[in-house]
Amino acid sequence: MILLVDYGIGNLRSVAKALQAVGATVRISDQPADLEAAEKIVLPGVGAFGDGMNGLRARGLITPLRTAWQAGKPLLGICLGMQLLFASSEESPDVSGLGWLPGRVRRFPLGQRAPDGQRLKVPHTGWNRLWPQQTSPLLDGLEAGAYAYFNHGYYCQPAETAACLAATDYGLRFAAVVGHGNLYGVQFHPEKSQRVGLRILKNFLEKCP
Repeated sequence: MILLVDYGIGNLRSVAKALQAVGATVRISDQPADLEAAEKIVLPGVGAFGDGMNGLRARGLITPLRTAWQAGKPLLGICLGMQLLFASSEESPDVSGLGWLPGRVRRFPLGQRAPDGQRLKVPHTGWNRLWPQQTSPLLDGLEAGAYAYFNHGYYCQPAETAACLAATDYGLRFAAVVGHGNLYGVQFHPEKSQRVGLRILKNFLEKCP
């Protein structure tokens, strides 16, 4: 059973449907006790970093989540859920993140240009390519340059190069997929990324320890 964490900020139904499409049994819950019964955990999210951390804190989910992943349960953060795995974000500088992955979340610089000279808009919204940087079961079967759907104004900057499993270019190169041990994160929305997104979710379900 995969537990989809409800902390009051996220597109839970569409993520649940995508997980079910690849064969997962999904439970949506905001109850800390339900983490104990889960085999794997998905932390989705859209919106602001500070609101996300406040939502987790208000529901008493931070310590149970930490206990679950430290016990070896695989955890996948999606979009904001990935950003919350890091220690801090320029979006909410006075709010501490979970800090389970070393690094921070930074805002895309304004005024950047693509190689063809076109000015890049912030937030980064639309289809972009994934370039694998490390071997990982989460990326199994995905070709270099596969397209995924993004919608974010901030990007993750891991402190350790090995934590970046796949990168994407948008004025600069940033970590689009991260991982360390049983912690994983994707900056894009797999539930909106069609074949590529479903493959990522299926890999998490079947192959990620």
